[in-house]
Amino acid sequence: MIEKITSIQNPKIKNIVKLQQKSSERKKQNLIVIEGLREIILASRAGMKIKSLFICFDIISYDDVRKNLQSDIQSFEISKEIFEKTAYRGSTEGIIALAEPKHFEINDLKLRENPLIVVLESVEKPGNLGAILRTADAAKADAVIICDPLTDIYNPNVIRSSVGCVFTNQIATCSTNETIAWLKEKGIKSFAAALTARQFYHEVDLTGSVAFVMGTEADGLTEKWLNGADKQILIPMSGEIDSLNVSTSAAILIFEAMRQRNFYK
Repeated sequence: MIEKITSIQNPKIKNIVKLQQKSSERKKQNLIVIEGLREIILASRAGMKIKSLFICFDIISYDDVRKNLQSDIQSFEISKEIFEKTAYRGSTEGIIALAEPKHFEINDLKLRENPLIVVLESVEKPGNLGAILRTADAAKADAVIICDPLTDIYNPNVIRSSVGCVFTNQIATCSTNETIAWLKEKGIKSFAAALTARQFYHEVDLTGSVAFVMGTEADGLTEKWLNGADKQILIPMSGEIDSLNVSTSAAILIFEAMRQRNFYK
């Protein structure tokens, strides 16, 4: 029988809000908040343990939940009012999950022959990270490596903006020095996107083992990457503004590699 929660002051509901708001709580409890049936299904498929479900049956049916998720997950029924006050975004389908996150070490990453990897240095905007993860998923990139991260990859904004692709990608976090050494050890050629580069991105061979390296929009890449990458590449721009959004730049580079690989056909 599903327990019914009727008060926004219920400790379980208050804990959901705490987990949404504080990265420190997510780390301390080793729990993340996932909203939306699609996102919860993707997390489950990725091997994350779904600990509990909070379901608003005014919005989603019991059948929709049970045909997509295990029946033995601890579940609670909540009212529409509680859901609307608890949900991080209003457009989710009436279901919230608490789950144990899955973390990859860089040496745990499973790579294909001639892998395509995205490296992000000090990414700070959850929306940009989410958009890049969507692109990486669309291109079936082998991995996304986040160096010296300034944002929690399981921030609710990342989960939302990635539409669950935070669960479909292999994502590792580590230092810049560790990543540079790992790429060299694996024989993966690193291409740093930089405004100081002299060669355009479409002029280089991207059919081998490739890692695209991108920095923040405000500061670009640090000297460690500008000096440590195998090559610097540039996206040609003709307007007054000399900087594309980092997620747009990532999409341009990733799909040029896809084009050169004949879209894996």
